Amino acid sequence: MSSTSTAGRAADELTRLIAIMATLRGPDGCPWDREQTIDTLKPFVLEETYEVLEAIDRHDHAALCEELGDFVFEAVFLAQLESEAGHFTIADSLQSIADKLVRRHPHVFARDTGEASLDSAGQVRVRWEEIKAQERTSKGGDVETPKTLLSGIAPALPALLRAYHIGVRAASVNFDWSRTADVVDKIQEEVDELRHEVADGRAGDPGSDVRAEEEMGDLLFSIAQLARQLGIEPETALRKANDKFTKRFTTLEHAVSTSGRAMKDMTLEELEQEWQRAKSQQRAD
Repeated sequence: MSSTSTAGRAADELTRLIAIMATLRGPDGCPWDREQTIDTLKPFVLEETYEVLEAIDRHDHAALCEELGDFVFEAVFLAQLESEAGHFTIADSLQSIADKLVRRHPHVFARDTGEASLDSAGQVRVRWEEIKAQERTSKGGDVETPKTLLSGIAPALPALLRAYHIGVRAASVNFDWSRTADVVDKIQEEVDELRHEVADGRAGDPGSDVRAEEEMGDLLFSIAQLARQLGIEPETALRKANDKFTKRFTTLEHAVSTSGRAMKDMTLEELEQEWQRAKSQQRAD
C-alpha cells in the first residue's frame, strides 16, 4: 500500500473515530462517556500508555496495533472535551504537532535555507534541543514563571524517566560528564556516601532518615545519567528488570509450593538455592 493511500485511509478512520466520539458525548450517547472530564480520564490515559509500552516490550505487534488504537482514542476523547469547552479541537492538536515536527527538523524540511545537514542521531538531538530552547525564548513567559532549559520537563513523569530527560537537557548545553567512566566514579561516590549514612545512622533518627533518603536520591539520579550516556532509557531497563525478577520469583514460589514447603520457613541459603534453579530454568526457556 502506498504512503498516499495509507494516509488517506488514516484520515478517513480518524474522521470516523472523531464522529463516534462526538456521538458518544451527544445527548443520545453513552451516559458514562457524557460524565467524563479531563481529570477523570487521567488514569485511563496512564493505563493505555503502559499497555502500549508492554506490547512494545513483548514485540507483540498485534497487541501494539490494538493498544495504539486505544491510545489514540484517549487523545480524541480529551480533545472532544476540550472542544466542547471551547478551548481547542483535535485539528488544532494535529496542526500543532505537525508544525512542531517541521519546525524542529529544518535539516529535512528547510534545506534550501542553508540549514546544515546532520549526519548522526547525536547531532539531531543537539539541534533538537537548540530549537526547543529558541522556542522557549521566543514564547517568553511571565515574570513569576520564566521559561528555563528544564521547565518543559513534566514533573508528573516517572521520577527515573524525568531524571533521564533532565540529564539530556543539561547535556545539550555541555553540562555533562566528558567520559562515561566519570559517571561510574560518581555512582561509586554516591554509594560510599549512602554506605556512610547507613553505617552511622541511628534507627528512628529523623535526621539520619532524611540524609539517607537524599543520598539514595543522588544515587538513583546518577544511575539515570549513566544509563543516558550508555544510550539506555532507564525506565524501560528497570521495567524489564522488574519483569525478569517477577518471573524468576514466581518460578521459585511454584517450586517451593510444589515441594510442600513454605517460603517463610526456609532459610535464606535454601531460598538462594531455589533462586539459582529458577535462574537456570529461565535461561533454558
